[in-house]
Amino acid sequence: MAKWTAFPYPADDYTYGAAALKKHWARLHAGDAEPWPGDEAVRAAWALFHAGQFRKAFDAGLKAGGAGITVANKAQCIYAHYLERSEQAKLEMLLQAAGRAEAQQAAEPGNANAWYWQAYALGRYSQGISVAKALAQGLGHKVRHALETTIRLAPRHADAHIALGSFHAEVIDKVGKLLGHAQGADAATGLKMFRRALELNPGSAIARIEFANGLVMLEGDRHMAEAEHLYEEAAACVPMDAMERLDVELAKSELED
Repeated sequence: MAKWTAFPYPADDYTYGAAALKKHWARLHAGDAEPWPGDEAVRAAWALFHAGQFRKAFDAGLKAGGAGITVANKAQCIYAHYLERSEQAKLEMLLQAAGRAEAQQAAEPGNANAWYWQAYALGRYSQGISVAKALAQGLGHKVRHALETTIRLAPRHADAHIALGSFHAEVIDKVGKLLGHAQGADAATGLKMFRRALELNPGSAIARIEFANGLVMLEGDRHMAEAEHLYEEAAACVPMDAMERLDVELAKSELED
């Protein structure tokens, strides 16, 4: 595997020792509802992830196995989406993560994040190849099923609500309401998912970013002012780890454009 690009910001504020990791766990995982791991090796892998050492977190998660697979999948997906410069490598990484998550589902069908990371990886992959093309390949149904399963298993999984909102918005935006309905997409449901995500994780920058994007896709330019306000709120969020820092910086860059 090619060398991964380093996290481009200082990580001192996101470096957690064992005690600090446990203290801040609920806040750090307000998005993905990942339970506190009993395995010390998995906790160490998570500490690497939060500090932006995505390649080391990926390797450590794979080595730990079990719950460590979730760390590996999250590290690879977040790295691929935000930092990988090669589009081909990004798509390959997302498919790798989706495959591992699917295997994890078979071993642990009640593991919410096994379903979530498959959905996330396939969703980002779909954006990369074009949503319309992905729908033609049947990926839309797979993503929606995986996200709905995530929420059924973990009703407070804020990130799954964000992703499901984005699914409804992007499908309708790309193929229209009529064809979107055949894919299970509904505008009202999408907006409901975004709002619920913010209720579950009110400090989330990415929830605001995706809500803003979804509003414009579903409601048009008449909601541009609300979308801009959501981006401003996202840019003002205080990140607790490297991933959240990438979200905040994304919001700032969009406001500058």
